[in-house]
Amino acid sequence: MEPRERTQAARDRVPRIDPYGFERPEDFDYAAYEEFFSTYLAILTRRAIKWSKLLKGSSSVQKSMTVKRYIRKGVPLEHRARVWMGVSGAQAQMDRNPGYYHQLLQGERNDSLEEAIRTDMNRTFPDNVKFRKSADPCLQKTLYNVLLAYGHHNQGVGYCQGMNFIAGYLILITKSEEESFWLLDALVGRILPDYYSPAMLGLKTDQEVLGELVRTKLPAVAALMDGHGVLWTLVVSRWFICLFVDILPVETVLRIWDCLFNEGSKIIFRVALTLIKQHQAFILEATSVADICEKFKEITKGSFVTECHTFMQRAFLMTLSTGGLLSLLVLVGSQAVQTTQTR
Repeated sequence: MEPRERTQAARDRVPRIDPYGFERPEDFDYAAYEEFFSTYLAILTRRAIKWSKLLKGSSSVQKSMTVKRYIRKGVPLEHRARVWMGVSGAQAQMDRNPGYYHQLLQGERNDSLEEAIRTDMNRTFPDNVKFRKSADPCLQKTLYNVLLAYGHHNQGVGYCQGMNFIAGYLILITKSEEESFWLLDALVGRILPDYYSPAMLGLKTDQEVLGELVRTKLPAVAALMDGHGVLWTLVVSRWFICLFVDILPVETVLRIWDCLFNEGSKIIFRVALTLIKQHQAFILEATSVADICEKFKEITKGSFVTECHTFMQRAFLMTLSTGGLLSLLVLVGSQAVQTTQTR
């Protein structure tokens, strides 16, 4: 079969809208995706059988070395919400606070919060049929409720751009407002503290830490960035703020989030370093600031990131000691605090 015929045949077989409601882009490689998914489907089937055995007779999912190993190999969609709720502590929080979510929605009005959230509604996943106003039900209302409740719950954060994309993914996976709220609380309140606060100290710290890790592990890339005076925030801020949503393919993002809820932000560094290391030669071809920025956009596309199972295996081959990472976080974090205080 000719390449053009093979592409057309794959286009006829692969749905134009993915299982999560996202329309596939015009330049989507249907043939490559079909080839990848035929292999990945066998992996998913094996993992689903193992997860069903692990979870059988268990009311909740607790952290353990077995669960960690299973999560790194991928959580089947049918178990994902339950696993995320269990390992993140969100289920325990929800159980301890019955009715709290609905109380937040009935609380005192906050016009500025409501307006900020409403402004971002139509910007959230315009390529997803479930978030369109014509959809029935339309998930925009669900998203609005989750973000509004969180803004009332955590008034120090309120609402910050980027949270809409994160909450949107949570809703697509859990299909539950309340569970999405508690998972958002786990991410914003505990797993990624100070990412979305007004000063964004946690976010700034992690971006600087990534720069230091690149300086150690990929010095040529660090030298290129330094040589052109490019700050890391210019090229990776959306990776961190959106947790790779709208940057990497959906299934790859979900595999990253499986680990994020269980192991914390270390996975973000692993993924970022894996992307940069894999494409180091390509990045080093850059000859200007604009060129560097374009290269960093390009490395988030293609078969390397689409083939999520292989990608995650590569990410875990990246040596990253917890002790060394913590030391860097403390050092860079304290410098960031001092800088903020002197302004």
